[in-house]
Amino acid sequence: MEGLIIFIGVIGNIISVLMFLAPVGTFWRIVKHRSTEDFESLPYVCTFLNSFLWTYYGIIRPAGGLLVATVNGFGVVVEIIYLILFLVYAPAKMRAKTAILIGTLDVGFLVAAILATWLALQGETRIDALGFICAGLNIIMYGSPLVAMKTVITTKSVEYMPFFLSFFFFLNGGVWTLYAWLIRDVFLGVPNGIGFLLGTTQLVLYAIYRNAKPADNISSGLLEEGRQHEPLISPSSATPSQKNGEILETT
Repeated sequence: MEGLIIFIGVIGNIISVLMFLAPVGTFWRIVKHRSTEDFESLPYVCTFLNSFLWTYYGIIRPAGGLLVATVNGFGVVVEIIYLILFLVYAPAKMRAKTAILIGTLDVGFLVAAILATWLALQGETRIDALGFICAGLNIIMYGSPLVAMKTVITTKSVEYMPFFLSFFFFLNGGVWTLYAWLIRDVFLGVPNGIGFLLGTTQLVLYAIYRNAKPADNISSGLLEEGRQHEPLISPSSATPSQKNGEILETT
């Protein structure tokens, strides 16, 4: 059984590394275009906080925590790079929003959680308290792409929901749920089980909307916008410049 636990843990580490590296294509696009476009920073803010606390949890857990600590330590480094790139290339409004999220969650909440569990608690109580915190944050991390899922449903396009990130969320959740079951760790099992279900949902959405054509979405948007303007300006009374202006406005 010990050998199986180590094997599943190593597989989980490999998948977790791939999950952390999945957004590389997205950030290459951001650097290339020198803009974060409509990508959200929340998933990376939450993943950094989650990875840091799981690293801490893995360090203080007496058994089965080494693999958890090492892979999440790698995740901390990767997420720092992502957040720096986001702050560099995001528009002013998104940069301010990201900075507030980092200050609130990745600095304020993180420091408070570590100090509270380290100074006020000891032994198994400290591990249990930190496990509850990590489990909650893990659910938030897995749920953070819900913003992108809403965008997918609204626009009927998967452009801003990277496939590989969803795919590795799915794999990562499944493997770590199995690992948690083997080592009897409910704090590791529950959030990763939820992550597995959310990853499955994202993949289903991707399968539904992956063939949607952006041109069709734009045309539908123009048609809908035109219907909204129709009672205000009739085609017969509008001048050519007004018509051109309306088209430009709706795009």
